Amino acid sequence: MEVKKLWKYFISLFLLTLIIFNWNEVSWIFNYRVISEFFSGFFRQSEQQIQDNFNGSENYEYSEKENSVEIPKIEVTAPLVFVESNEINEIKKGLDLGVVHFADSVLPGQSGQTIVLGHSAPPSYPKIKYYWVFVHIDELVEEDEIYVFFNNRKYEYRVTRKFFLEKGEEISQDSLTDNKSVLLLISCWPPETGTRRIAVEAELKK
Repeated sequence: MEVKKLWKYFISLFLLTLIIFNWNEVSWIFNYRVISEFFSGFFRQSEQQIQDNFNGSENYEYSEKENSVEIPKIEVTAPLVFVESNEINEIKKGLDLGVVHFADSVLPGQSGQTIVLGHSAPPSYPKIKYYWVFVHIDELVEEDEIYVFFNNRKYEYRVTRKFFLEKGEEISQDSLTDNKSVLLLISCWPPETGTRRIAVEAELKK
């Protein structure tokens, strides 16, 4: 019986000594905030994985790139900015930082229309911020590639058509089906006056 007690004391003393000498490495165990953040982060990650699987995003190539849009043909690479609303001021702030995801449209990779807005200043305009980003999208033709990097996935779209809209004209969704994922790049056109809108439509490659 005495031997068992001695062993208990020895083990307790050993663990206490181990904790004291390694306090910097193990102190987080005794911090309830750290523990709470750890488990909440774990569950958030699990929920995101479930959502990714539900959306079918696991079928697309994994990428460590930040959220962005790449158009190889016209040498465009720009951050993809998400805004909280479609108010003009919110969109303008976002356009200074890259191209903007229109808040009322679906997220990249999902069924429906993903709308991305970008500036198209004249070629003579100083290449500052991202005013120049869509100045050459009129050069895109069918089958040209557009890559969207979102939430650590790479989505490849192929251009299907190009069309113009008058100011205030709404985009038709008649051609969409429940399982179709379409990307629309939209900008003012022509760059010199911006009297109309140019739209480049691309379909997600499954």
